[in-house]
Amino acid sequence: MEKLIGSVIELAGLIDYQDGSVVSKEIIKKETGTVTIFAFAEGQGLSEHTAPFDALVYILDGEAQITISGAANHLTQGQMIIMPANEPHALKATKPYKMLLVMIKSK
Repeated sequence: MEKLIGSVIELAGLIDYQDGSVVSKEIIKKETGTVTIFAFAEGQGLSEHTAPFDALVYILDGEAQITISGAANHLTQGQMIIMPANEPHALKATKPYKMLLVMIKSK
């Protein structure tokens, strides 16, 4: 993704939807954290899991249900949520959606 450095980019345009799939593309990968974009087809998601660090999710397009410790949250374009470290969370596309995931590897 070196071609992105110093370039003005429309973030949602970096990734396309694929029927029945979850697509991801890492934008930044450093020892201290990652920035990744995802495209979820409707009905697709990530099953409940935990991560050792806080993670910020920003919805670029569409609609998602993000469940954190059993509490469901409905997010739409332009909204964000922080998923706390070590708390179970799951993501599901209520409509196709694209998201930016920022994870900073620090405690």
